[in-house]
Order: sequence, then C-alpha cells, then structure tokens
Amino acid sequence: MSVHARSVDVVRHRGGDVDVVSDLTSLPRVLSQAQETFERTSGLHATGLFDASGRLLLAHEDVRRHNAMDKVIVRAFLHGLLSLSNNLLMVSGRASFELVEKAAMAGVTTLCAVSAPSSLAVALSVAVAVAVAEKVGMTLVGFLRDPRFNVYCHPRRIVS
Repeated sequence: MSVHARSVDVVRHRGGDVDVVSDLTSLPRVLSQAQETFERTSGLHATGLFDASGRLLLAHEDVRRHNAMDKVIVRAFLHGLLSLSNNLLMVSGRASFELVEKAAMAGVTTLCAVSAPSSLAVALSVAVAVAVAEKVGMTLVGFLRDPRFNVYCHPRRIVS
C-alpha cells in the first residue's frame, strides 16, 4: 500500500453536508484583499478560511502554499475552531493532493482554488487530488475566477 493510500484511509471524511456560500466567485477577491504582503511583492501564496456565508475568518501568506495552509489550520486550532467542517478553505494556487489531504485532516468539507493544472505532472497531481477529495467526501472547486468555476466532486454543498 502506498503512503498516499494509507493517508487517504486515515482521513476518511467526517464532515457534514453544510451548504456553502452560493457566490463562490467573490472569495478570490476577498482573499486577495487580505494579502498585504502580496500587494507589495507579488510573490506569495495565500490560504483563507471562510465561514459558510463567505465571511473571511483567517488568512495567511507564505512563499510556499503548503505553509500558508498550515498557518491557517494551526491558527484555527489555536482559536478552538477545529473541526472545520462548517468552513471552507480557499487557496491562491492549485489544489494538490497534499493540500486536499491537509484540508481533509482538519475536517474541511470544501476546498477552493483559483488555479488548475498546466502541465502533465501537475495534471497528475490534480487527478490524485480529485480522487482523494472524491473518496473522503470533500467538495473540490478549481478555476475559481469570476464569473465561473469548476466543481470536480461533491457539488451538493454548492447552493445557488
């Protein structure tokens, strides 16, 4: 059994079916407005934690997108917000397997990303991410850019 397969078994999703904000297309703008360092450098990734109504609760930037997500999850833990099953995460890059795995471990039921694969290697990573999200019951959204987005799996949480 691969490391990834074991990880997926560990993160069998415990999350519920909380509906998320119907206007997902506003989330990238809200996250971007919270990126003070990116505004000056144009060189950082960000992760934002939103409630189901679309209100930004926490945001962090880092050179590495994985670190940005780690910072948000740790801060949520320190504020007593775990499990995050009533929240969604928004990342400023693509949704890789590792980010889906981290989000699932924190109990997140919806992960949104502004990007998607641009090469075969990245496509493989995203294909694995979609497969994991499907298996753990996570709604996975990509190419989240006004006015459109792609829902890769479990669209039932997106309400209009």
